Amino acid sequence: MIFFVTMEQIVAVNSDSKPVICREENIMTKIQMTTPLVEMDGDEMTRILWKMIKDDLLLPYIDLKTDYYDLGLEHRNETDDQVTVDSANATKKYKVAVKCATITPNAARVKEYELKEMWKSPNGTIRAILDGTVFRAPIVVKGIEPCVKNWKKPITIARHAYGDVYKGTEMKIPGPGKCELVYTAEDGTETRELIHNFTGAGVVQGQHNLCNSIESFARSCFNYALDTKQDLWFATKDTISKKYDHTFKDIFQEIYDSEYAQKFKDAGITYFYTLIDDAVARVMKSEGGYIWACKNYDGDVMSDMVSSAFGSLAMMTSVLVTPDGKYEYEAAHGTVQRHYYKHLKGEETSTNSVATIFAWTGALRKRGELDGSHELEEFADKLEKACVKTIEDGKMTKDLALITTIPNPVVLNSEDFIKAIRSTLEGMLLL
Repeated sequence: MIFFVTMEQIVAVNSDSKPVICREENIMTKIQMTTPLVEMDGDEMTRILWKMIKDDLLLPYIDLKTDYYDLGLEHRNETDDQVTVDSANATKKYKVAVKCATITPNAARVKEYELKEMWKSPNGTIRAILDGTVFRAPIVVKGIEPCVKNWKKPITIARHAYGDVYKGTEMKIPGPGKCELVYTAEDGTETRELIHNFTGAGVVQGQHNLCNSIESFARSCFNYALDTKQDLWFATKDTISKKYDHTFKDIFQEIYDSEYAQKFKDAGITYFYTLIDDAVARVMKSEGGYIWACKNYDGDVMSDMVSSAFGSLAMMTSVLVTPDGKYEYEAAHGTVQRHYYKHLKGEETSTNSVATIFAWTGALRKRGELDGSHELEEFADKLEKACVKTIEDGKMTKDLALITTIPNPVVLNSEDFIKAIRSTLEGMLLL
């Protein structure tokens, strides 16, 4: 339990023999951590918010222990991106990580930051090393109503975090010719499949996935469904992709039947498979309250759709979960580049920090759960409730003020919004 010790007023006498009353002060006993969590710092406006959150919402209350890695683009460039690999390996060691949003550079960023090369997505690197599944869910707040009127409960998107188009190999076809898929076995034998006989210019792309990664994806989804007591849907397009997508479907079904069917029955939840287009139709007519598992690209698109329909990407949690119980928490959105450039000019910004705060609370709660620290879990719960209450009390950033049904909202800048949350939090901690 977090508690405050109130000092008695101290009466002093100055040189004029007049009493001086010192103001009361609250001295808080900080929550102790026994095991560090991995902290991955990031880029641009979210890096600014990251420091504000630590300074105002965490460090005053927690004896924060982290294994720190700077994943800002400049430092990734200096280390040839080794820092990203190191942070992922540290997550394997400590089991819980929290990550700030980071830049995935394109050609413009290479020039802007004078990079050695166009470094890969840090999220992609981390996900490949950890081989987990990304679960994203909207943060539901009264007064921020979903665009889909019948959505009453959060919809969690489970996104496979390996392969497909993100590991694709591409080629421009300059003119007429034959393009084939060729598999060469270790003994040198070849298997070929015709892709297309080109009669003119075109493009071609090769994708792949790994059965053991799909198995990890399935187990992560089944375990998360059991942990959260939610039904699980899985959707691909196996009617068109009769080998690639059908393999996903088959692996999910085999693992469910052999390992999870009875567990789901005992928990009172269900699993079913459907086509991706059927899933979209079902989702639009549902009330929410379930996990929707998708392949990598499908999950990328559908999580943005769900977050936008529920209000904002800045109100979307994201956690990477591995089958063997490792967790990496982050915000679902990017580095808020436009606001960062305004910040550099000295202009005021109103950047929503809720998803980044929830990344920290998710990591702290899980750290507390694994270490048996109920105080840490309780603090994470209260900080999340403070975020929600602050918004429901009508104090919010501009992005939410534009869509809220709360009358006459108070629009706060980036820093004042975090300070408003702190004020709400302190009121809760004193109860």
